[in-house]
Amino acid sequence: MTTKAEFNAEEWERVLQGPAIAGLIVVAVQRGGTIRETVEMAKVYKEAREQHAGSDLLGEIVSSPPTADSRRFESVEQLRSQGAEQIRDAVALLESKASPEDVEAYRRFALTVAERVAERTKSGDFLGIGGERVSDAERAALDEIAAALGTERDAPSVTDAPPAEPPADSPPKT
Repeated sequence: MTTKAEFNAEEWERVLQGPAIAGLIVVAVQRGGTIRETVEMAKVYKEAREQHAGSDLLGEIVSSPPTADSRRFESVEQLRSQGAEQIRDAVALLESKASPEDVEAYRRFALTVAERVAERTKSGDFLGIGGERVSDAERAALDEIAAALGTERDAPSVTDAPPAEPPADSPPKT
């Protein structure tokens, strides 16, 4: 089992920031709902803390709140490109020091953070009416994050669900 002790302070900070940066990338691509999305990110960390309780590498990662700060990036584009690079670096670091199971758990966790943030608020709605669960920009960001993590998103998920078709015997909308 891999532990925090196998990383120096700089390496550990890189590992810690990966999942939070994944969430921040999704927050940044779709304006609005930032507070709700940030709260959702904290919920994902809390759930992971309860599940792992410091018993493995992921437990050590989630034992403290997310540490990434989007203000250090000058633009959304910079956050997306440099953030994806930081995620790739964190995964490469883990691949060199951690067990394959720990690396996979990290990938799943970081992608879960991003997906839950994307699903937290509807895009294009007015007072909670209408809108879509996950916007095209959020879907693209999720795909970029999955690529940076070296994994694929499960399909189909809530984030990729096509709009519901009305039953064939439904009267047409006017």
